[in-house]
Amino acid sequence: MEGERRIKKLQTLKTIAETLNQCNDLEEMLKSVLKELLNITGLKTGWVFLIDDKGDFHLATDEGLPPGLTWSQKKPMCEGGCWCVDKYNNGRLTRAANIMECKRIENAVEYNWGDTEEITHHATVPLRAGEEKFGLLNVASPNKTHFTDEELAVLEAVAFQIGTAIKRIRLVENEQQLVLVAERNRLARDLHDSVNQLLFSLMLTVRGTKEMTDNPDVLEMLTYIQDLSQEALQEMRALIWQLRPQGLEDGIASAILSYGKVLGLDVEVDVKGVIDLPSKVEEALWRIGQEALNNCKKHANTKTASIELSIKNNRVTMIIQDQGCGFHYDEQKQLPSLGLASMKERVELLNGTFSLTSAIGNGTTIVVSIPF
Repeated sequence: MEGERRIKKLQTLKTIAETLNQCNDLEEMLKSVLKELLNITGLKTGWVFLIDDKGDFHLATDEGLPPGLTWSQKKPMCEGGCWCVDKYNNGRLTRAANIMECKRIENAVEYNWGDTEEITHHATVPLRAGEEKFGLLNVASPNKTHFTDEELAVLEAVAFQIGTAIKRIRLVENEQQLVLVAERNRLARDLHDSVNQLLFSLMLTVRGTKEMTDNPDVLEMLTYIQDLSQEALQEMRALIWQLRPQGLEDGIASAILSYGKVLGLDVEVDVKGVIDLPSKVEEALWRIGQEALNNCKKHANTKTASIELSIKNNRVTMIIQDQGCGFHYDEQKQLPSLGLASMKERVELLNGTFSLTSAIGNGTTIVVSIPF
């Protein structure tokens, strides 16, 4: 019987290892592995906290949480501190450990958030790969107040595999991002070297041709072609900037100012505090600012705009304003353009908020707030 149990454990550990090696979606991987781990250990409840370099955590996945911990859309698991996270952040949690009590469970009992199903304690294991730390794996069961050395050893083995898989997935994501940037740069170079140069040559040709004729009809047509070429050249330069923004390496404010000049806009940028942002957040803010300035150029009937960037409580807020013609906007209806909808989607993908206010004759204001 004991031999069969060990064989089942080994088979399940093999399944976990295969899942970790094959999966490239972090959320899907954590969910699948947690479910398999609870199966192998016979435990009922588990959850994973991913913790960033600043010590901020978020609930990455969970399985079998009691009602007391799922109250108000799992608020007890997503807010507040606890002993395991504190020990992790203080560097005192380096291997699998028995936690005598669970503060989140205690809060659920104290504030009557719901049934805790007789869960009072949990084991906690840091997720790591070498010296890198990624978060915590916690498991529990009703009336279980202690974990054996064998159980902790299994948890450590799985946690190490999870940590290694997290590192692999993040390396893959970074590599994909580098490939995407390289492709954007290639497209920008190609457009600059081909289409951009052809448009510039067309403008010079038209200008020279106008000096060779006095026919008013021909001159009118050539002027029209010249104006179209100038507009197309400006659009092409803006497109090249969208693909490879010059100045982004000097910060989001510098890139936005430079892009405003490309569009012929007078943009005032006010930066409050030192802003050092993750690349994903900076990329999102850049794309949103870019789209907002495009809208200002095309629709607002003004050449001025202002952008304010500020940081408070690990959130970056960007306010984009113009005093242009504005438009009628009903908050109860869908956003009136694909560009505005795209801005909102970018923000929400990063768990941020997006708001827009506009009225005819009173300009437009966009407020974006993103946690990091």
